[in-house]
Amino acid sequence: MLPQSPTMAELPMKLSVLQSVCPLDCPDTCALDITVQDGRMLQLAGNSRHPITRGFACVKMAKYPERQQHPERLLTPLKRTGAKGEGRFAPISWEEALQTIAEKVTEAIKKFGPESILPYCYAGTMGLIERDHPLAFFRGLGAAELDWTICSATASAGWEANYGPEKMSTPPEQVAHSQLILLWGINVLRSNSHLVPWLKEARKQGARIVHIDPYRNETSRFADEHWQIKVGTDAALALAIGGEILRQGLEDRDYLETYANDLSDYRQACAEWPIARAAEFCGLEPQAIAQLACDMGGEPATFIKIGYGMSRNEGGGNAVRAITLLPALLGSWKHRGGGGALSTSGAFGLNTTRYSGLHLLHADRPHVNHNELGSALQAEQNPISTLFVFNSNPAAVAPDSQSVHRGLTREDLFTVVLDHFQTDTADYADILLPATTFVEHPDLYTAYGHYYLQWAEAIVPARGEARPNSWVFQQLAARLGLDDEVFRMSTEELARELLDSAHPHVSGIRFEQLREQRSIRLNLPVDFRPYSAGSNFTDRKIRFTPAPQQIDFQERLSPEFPLRLISPPGAYMLNTSMGNLTSLIKAAGGEPTVLIHPDDASAYGVQDGGPIRITSQQGSIIRKAIVSTDARQGVVVALGLWWPKLSPDRRGLNELTSQRLTDLGGGSTFGNAVVHIAPAPLPVAPNSHDGSTTDDDL
Repeated sequence: MLPQSPTMAELPMKLSVLQSVCPLDCPDTCALDITVQDGRMLQLAGNSRHPITRGFACVKMAKYPERQQHPERLLTPLKRTGAKGEGRFAPISWEEALQTIAEKVTEAIKKFGPESILPYCYAGTMGLIERDHPLAFFRGLGAAELDWTICSATASAGWEANYGPEKMSTPPEQVAHSQLILLWGINVLRSNSHLVPWLKEARKQGARIVHIDPYRNETSRFADEHWQIKVGTDAALALAIGGEILRQGLEDRDYLETYANDLSDYRQACAEWPIARAAEFCGLEPQAIAQLACDMGGEPATFIKIGYGMSRNEGGGNAVRAITLLPALLGSWKHRGGGGALSTSGAFGLNTTRYSGLHLLHADRPHVNHNELGSALQAEQNPISTLFVFNSNPAAVAPDSQSVHRGLTREDLFTVVLDHFQTDTADYADILLPATTFVEHPDLYTAYGHYYLQWAEAIVPARGEARPNSWVFQQLAARLGLDDEVFRMSTEELARELLDSAHPHVSGIRFEQLREQRSIRLNLPVDFRPYSAGSNFTDRKIRFTPAPQQIDFQERLSPEFPLRLISPPGAYMLNTSMGNLTSLIKAAGGEPTVLIHPDDASAYGVQDGGPIRITSQQGSIIRKAIVSTDARQGVVVALGLWWPKLSPDRRGLNELTSQRLTDLGGGSTFGNAVVHIAPAPLPVAPNSHDGSTTDDDL
């Protein structure tokens, strides 16, 4: 079985600075230096020796010591004593908790079959073992398979439609050599902050930086230009730029002839968006679009960084396709500092055949989309009997919250939640289990913003009776008679098997070497240029056909719902992972806010600083309004995702979103909602709460 977290006697008691890795869902995957004394975290900083982290951590992770020692941390298994959603529990032993779960699962399998059991999980921790190894338990049972679509699926599908599997990007180190940089639909200063030093170096060498985003934010002010595009019109802009490049003959014909499939459909798609039409549709200046296309065509070292947020609407997949074909059209992948970036994750060619139970998959298992949890929990045919939640907080993060809450309140639904704190989802649990934090267990980390593989040891003892996710599910596997070897492997054994790969990017990297060095760059040249020799399809051809399109939204603006809602990360609040840490709440102004353009505020009678009711077809919430031109006219900007129970009206932002899916990848449409706003009475403030949340939340 997996060893438990180290005891006090096994860890140094003197003041020490120990290495670790940030577990949060962020492309930077920072190497950390953590000051520890007597088994307690005192301080957290970025590792100055790591070539990507370069000595700084984000404002959120800098507060992690406050969270690690928080008095509201879950420290013992709990059993529900009140109604579902009330959040009333009594302590129980691990033995009682595990035995109760095993009995309930056995009963559910007999009555409804193993496919009635559903894990709901995601990237609350990015450590491979604590994130993915629990899935082996469910795959061994034959449970329903959860499709991980809530965050990156649409953008990934768009990229892979162009370039094939194994997503790769221009290395961040090369961005220092870029001469024209487009930051498209991403606030890099908040969502990819360790790219910023490379952007600054590029600027020192003469680079021009353009930010394309409907929300004017820190990155907009950092950039040389901000293009405040209309929500969901990105594909039209990209096709207009592509069309102008083709019209002027600025494409790299030799590269395209060798590495692209037929361009005829793409030319037609671009022709449907001449610059004048695209400018009006996108709310931009036609001269600026024409000049940018010309500049891109004349600058080989053009680099485009796109964000996942811009893909979370009905046309997100086609938008990603249209944007990320531009480096291929220009042949930018051939040039140092050129190309683009979405994710580097495809380069980590680990041996993943067993650690998450892929070898145990049942061919006929049903699938549940992340974004359709509400519907799945209320389905009359093939109902979900048992729900396990770990590494996520669906009561807050899943779309269409009212539907999710109705499902979670089912008395016949047995729900198990593993977490660090009593989240909104935990309030609905029948059994609530205390999970370890990233400093309390070892794990292996890949990245999606750079090419470094990292290992982290446990550096403090687990608080109370907290246990790793992997330990919990291996215990349950033993009780339920799952006897595959994978359920007896330690974290180290799982990591060794992951590294036992013939993939050229990881071949030869030994576990002992990684454990000693903690961070090793993949077997890639420093000036690695992905797609310089074509795509990852077997024929090496980049797919311009079928051509991307500008997708018409089905969720349209109307007199009843005249405004579009988007929810980018705030300066201090990103998602629910650390969303109620006291210091971050105070820094974020004490309550969730929305930005509204002055013209919209005037039209709907909204006062700066006043409460407003925001209503969609799904529900309504009350928020504090900030009147600002940082919001584009016609767009309501909700900053960050707060815990519902700590919001003034005790409702979360996903009261407003729907279960509608994107064009590619079955992704979420969080940036798709249409809403109405109106002044509202002040809601009753929630009870004072000094809680924190978990890296086991999305």
